[in-house]
Amino acid sequence: MNLKEVQDWEKKFYEGRGWKDLPPYIRVGFLIEEIGEVSQAVRAYEIGRDHPNERSMTKEEIKQNLSEELGDVLSNVAILADLYHLSLEDIVMAHRNKLTKRYQEQG
Repeated sequence: MNLKEVQDWEKKFYEGRGWKDLPPYIRVGFLIEEIGEVSQAVRAYEIGRDHPNERSMTKEEIKQNLSEELGDVLSNVAILADLYHLSLEDIVMAHRNKLTKRYQEQG
């Protein structure tokens, strides 16, 4: 699946749920929430969690959860990009160009 297919699928899914029209500042809040969940999943994978209200998970279950949470981040980025009429491909290219230019100057 390419980035355009990812973004198109996310847009269609979010439109179907009535989530697409939330304003960008709300979407950013959701993105930050999902980043927090990625942080929690990474912590669980790397050092574990000691929380009495959570069941213990295997490394594979934790890795699956991390994958899902990273997907939630990607989903929110795709929708946020779409709200500003940006494609994920354009974002990736702008990012690559920025890094290439920045680090070529350092030789």
